[in-house]
Amino acid sequence: MNNNDVRIALLDMNNNHPNQGMRNLKEISKAFQEQSSHNVSVEIFDVRYKNEMPNVADFDVFLSSGGPGNPHREGYQWENKYADFLTQIWQHNQQNEQKKYAFLVCHSFQLAVIHFKIANVCKRKSYSFGVMPIHKSEDGEKEFLFKNLPEPFYAVDSRGYQCIEPNDEKINGLGMKIVALEKYRPTVHLERALMAIRFSEEIFGTQFHPEADPQGFIKNLEDDKNKSAMIETFGIEKYLETIDRMNDEDKIILTQAQIIPRFLTFASEQITKKLAFS
Repeated sequence: MNNNDVRIALLDMNNNHPNQGMRNLKEISKAFQEQSSHNVSVEIFDVRYKNEMPNVADFDVFLSSGGPGNPHREGYQWENKYADFLTQIWQHNQQNEQKKYAFLVCHSFQLAVIHFKIANVCKRKSYSFGVMPIHKSEDGEKEFLFKNLPEPFYAVDSRGYQCIEPNDEKINGLGMKIVALEKYRPTVHLERALMAIRFSEEIFGTQFHPEADPQGFIKNLEDDKNKSAMIETFGIEKYLETIDRMNDEDKIILTQAQIIPRFLTFASEQITKKLAFS
């Protein structure tokens, strides 16, 4: 590895289910690869369906996708491997000056919350799907990945599970920060779910889908479950308005252009800077 190399691993967590998230992550990675002044390589691993896992030592940056199903252990071989993967990155970064960087989306985010035992990951009362307002916490107002996003900003939310009841003592002890929450619903007496956590300077996770684009969102609405969930949440008028405003520059297009690209830029700058002086 020379001083200009950045090695990215994409972790496909979709378990062979049709999805738009991996297409989005591939496109974001390819755009970064083409625009970067560094020598960027990208390799894909099918974690759940093919039981493939990257060797942590072989990569610098890990983008781990969302995916369907229960985030709690069900006895699959990949589950231990993924837990080991999270442990290895965390320990590596505690022990080495040259860091590893990870971005965890939706299902991967839930797996990390369970792994670090920092909140209750449980089933929602109903499935959530739609373009939702995401609210920055006090720490989120200072989060550089959110720097160019309004309050609230908008993102695709697609989940049957939620992360609630954060263990503040554990979170503070590990140096983590809750940086985003779901919208406040005064008529609903339920705790607001965690929507993004800065696990460390190198590890970031979102419950929402910052990779999503209008094309993928519309494609996902072909699934009756998604369409029904959205109409149930918003009503038919709001559903039609959302579809009509899909291409608004200040909503999911802005979120997609900011969060993961900023993460990749920051990670690659840190990696190559450290290599230059090693």
